[in-house]
Amino acid sequence: MTTASATPAATPAAPAAVRATVHGYPRQGPRRELKKAVEGYWKGRVQADELHDTAARLRREAWQQLAAAGLTEVPTGGFSYYDHVLDTSVMLGAVPARHRAAHDADPLDGYFAMARGTQDVAPLEMTKWFDTNYHYLVPELGPDTVFAADARAQLAQYREAAALGLAARPVLVGPVTYLLLAKPAPDAGPGFEPLTLLDRLLPAYARVLAELRAAGAQWVQLDEPALVQDRTPAELNAAARAYRELGRLTDRPKLLVASYFDRLGQALPVLAAAPVEGLALDFTGRAAANLEDLAAAGGIPGKRLVAGVVDGRNVWANDLRRSLTTLGTLLGLAGQVDVAASCSLLHVPLDVAAERALDPQVARWLSFARQKTAETATLARGLAGGTEVIAAELAANRAALASRAGSALTHDPAVRARAAAVTEADARRALPYAERSGAQRARLGLPLLPTTTIGSFPQTGELRTARADVRAGRIDEAAYEDRIAAEIREVIGFQEKAGIDLLVHGEPERNDMVQYFAEQLTGYLATQHGWVQSYGTRYVRPPILAGDISRPEPMTVRWTSYAQSLTGLPVKGMLTGPVTMLAWSFVRDDQPLGETARQVALALRDEVADLEAAGTSVIQVDEPALRETLPLRAADHAAYLAWATEAFRLSTAGARPDTQIHTHMCYAEFGDILRAIEDLDADVISLEAARSHMQVARELAGAGYPREVGPGVYDIHSPRVPSAEEAVALLRKGLEAIPAERLWVNPDCGLKTRGWPETRTSLEHLVSAARTLRAELPTT
Repeated sequence: MTTASATPAATPAAPAAVRATVHGYPRQGPRRELKKAVEGYWKGRVQADELHDTAARLRREAWQQLAAAGLTEVPTGGFSYYDHVLDTSVMLGAVPARHRAAHDADPLDGYFAMARGTQDVAPLEMTKWFDTNYHYLVPELGPDTVFAADARAQLAQYREAAALGLAARPVLVGPVTYLLLAKPAPDAGPGFEPLTLLDRLLPAYARVLAELRAAGAQWVQLDEPALVQDRTPAELNAAARAYRELGRLTDRPKLLVASYFDRLGQALPVLAAAPVEGLALDFTGRAAANLEDLAAAGGIPGKRLVAGVVDGRNVWANDLRRSLTTLGTLLGLAGQVDVAASCSLLHVPLDVAAERALDPQVARWLSFARQKTAETATLARGLAGGTEVIAAELAANRAALASRAGSALTHDPAVRARAAAVTEADARRALPYAERSGAQRARLGLPLLPTTTIGSFPQTGELRTARADVRAGRIDEAAYEDRIAAEIREVIGFQEKAGIDLLVHGEPERNDMVQYFAEQLTGYLATQHGWVQSYGTRYVRPPILAGDISRPEPMTVRWTSYAQSLTGLPVKGMLTGPVTMLAWSFVRDDQPLGETARQVALALRDEVADLEAAGTSVIQVDEPALRETLPLRAADHAAYLAWATEAFRLSTAGARPDTQIHTHMCYAEFGDILRAIEDLDADVISLEAARSHMQVARELAGAGYPREVGPGVYDIHSPRVPSAEEAVALLRKGLEAIPAERLWVNPDCGLKTRGWPETRTSLEHLVSAARTLRAELPTT
C-alpha cells in the first residue's frame, strides 16, 4: 500500500496543465439569501421572478469566486432550490402521478409540492444522502414510469456560467445511482425493482447529454456515489451496461464518472473499463484505499483522473504535503491528473473569514468551502510546477498543523484518564428491560397508546427576536429568560389542554439540538455563520469538535425542572446522544471516533444523573444520526456499531431501573441497524414512519424487537396537517406489527420548524386518533 511520507521530495512536474475544480458548492449564499427568497416565495412575499433573479445572482457570484480562487473549471447544475435529486427527477420527467397536474400547471409550485406536500397531496419521502446529514427526496418509480428528458434547468445554468467566460462542467446524478436511490411507487406492485428501468432511462440521459453538448459543454460529470456501497453482481453489471451504452453515444460531451464518500472496491474496474473519458475519485478518509486499488488495477492510462484529495466533508486544514505525495503517486496512474475536493462542498460552511469571534490561532486550523477551493488551487499549482512554487503556502500550512497538534485545547489529561477507566459494566443497566419495564409503568401510570412529542415545539417570532436581542445587547439575560419561561408555560399549558400524556418543555432555550450542548461542553467551538444545508431551506450550524470533551456544569436541569413544576404530568428530559453529537458536528480527525464518542457519553452520563436527582422520570437521548453514520461498506459496520451502541449505553446505563429511557431516530433506512437498535437497550424508541407508511414498525416486528416503539404518525417536514382519520389509519398499521401495550403515538420528529396553528391542530388530531383506538381495544 502506498503511504505518504512526512517530507516528500519535490513533486514531479505533471505532463500537462493541471486543472483545479470542485464537484459542487454551498447553495445558500453568504447570508442565506436563497433560503430567505424561497421561504418568502412560499409565504407570498416574493414573486417567482424575484426568486429566480436571487438564485441567478448567487450562482453568478459563486462561480466568479471559484474562478478568482484559481479554479480552472466550475461545476454547474448543483444550485438547487430544494434538492438536486428532486431536480434530477424533474429533469427525467419522473413526477409521481399525484403531483403531475400541479407540476404541469405550474412547474415551480409543483416542484415545491413534491418536496413539501400540500394539504391534499403527500410529498415524496425524504431520507439521508448516504452517510451525511443532507436529506434528499426519494424518487418514486414504477413499471409504468415513462421518462421524458427536460434539460432546461441544466442548460440554463451551463449557459450562465459560459456567458461569464468560465470553463463549466455540468454535474448530474448518474443513472445507476438515481435508480438505486429510488423506491417503488405505492402502486408498483410486489417485487418491483427500480433498477429494471435502466434501459428505459438511458435514452433520457442520452438526450440530456446531446443537448448539453449542443450548448457547448465539453465535459459532463455523472455522479455515481451509490457504487461505493456493497453492490451485487447484477448491480455492477447494470453499471457496466449503463456506461457502455452512454460511452458509445456519438453525440455527447466527454464523460467524467464520479464517486465519493468511500472506496469503489469492485466497482472500480467496472468504471475503469467503461468507454468514458475520465473518473473522479475520492482519496480521503475511508476512500484513501482507492489509491491502492487503482494501482492494483493498472490505473486508467489515457484517461482523465480528477483526484479528490481535499476533504469535502470536514473543516480541518488540508495537509498539503501529504496530498502532494498522493497526487505525485497518481501521476503515473492516469493520462491526466487534476485536483479536486473529495465531494461537493455542499457539506461544509462557506467561509472561515466570516468567523471573526474565533481565536485567530484556532481559525488557521480550519478550512471551509472558500478555503478548500484555495487549497485545491494551491495543490494544482504545486503538482504542475513543483513544491518550490508553493513554498510559502506549504510553510504556513505546516505551522497551522503544528499549532493544532500542540494545543492544550486538544488534550485534557483528566478527561482521557476517565475515559480509559471505563469498564464493560459501566455500559449496562442494573436490570434487563423485562424486569425494569414494569417498574417504569407503575411509576408513570400512562394509558395504552400513550401520546407524546419528540421534544421541540415551534420557535416563535417573539422567541427568535428575543434571542437576537440578547445577543445584540438590546435586552439583558433576565428579560431573555422571562421569554423562555413564558414559552415553556405556553407549551405545557397547550399539551395539558390537548390531552398529551407525556409532556416536553418545548426546548425554547435551544438554538439547535447539537449546538446547544456543544456550547456548554469543553472541547467544542461554535461558529456564527457556519451554516450547512440539511434539507430544503433547513440550515444548521454544526459545531466544531476540536478537543477533549467534559461537562463543567448541568446543561438541561434548570428548564426541565421548571417545566415539571408547572404540571402533575411527567415531563421528559431531553438530551442529544453521543453519536449524533459527533455526526452533526465537524469532528476532530486526530483520534478514533470511538474515543471521542466515549468522552461525549461520559459528559451525558453526568447530565442523566443530575436530571434523575432533580426528579425527572423519563429521559430521552436522541440518536437520529445512528443510521446515517453507518459506514457505507458492510465490512465496516460491526466496528462502528460496537463503539456507537456502547457510547449510547454508557450515557444511559447509570439510570435507575424505574427511569424510562427513550431514544429517537428519523429519516433514514433502519433495516440495516435493527440489531443495533436493540443493543442500545433503550426502553422506548420513536422513529419516522409517516412517509414510509409504518414500514419501520413492520421491520422491528419482523426482527422480534421486544421494547416499546413510537412510529411517527405526523410528518413534521411538511406543512400539511394530517387528519385524525389518517392518524388512525397509520396507527392501525402500527398495531398490526406492535401490540398496543408497547405502541406509542407521536410525530415523526421535533416541531421546531413548524408553525403553532398547524402544530396545534395536528397534535389534537394525534390525540384524537389515540383515544379512538383506545376505545376499540379490549379492557383488561
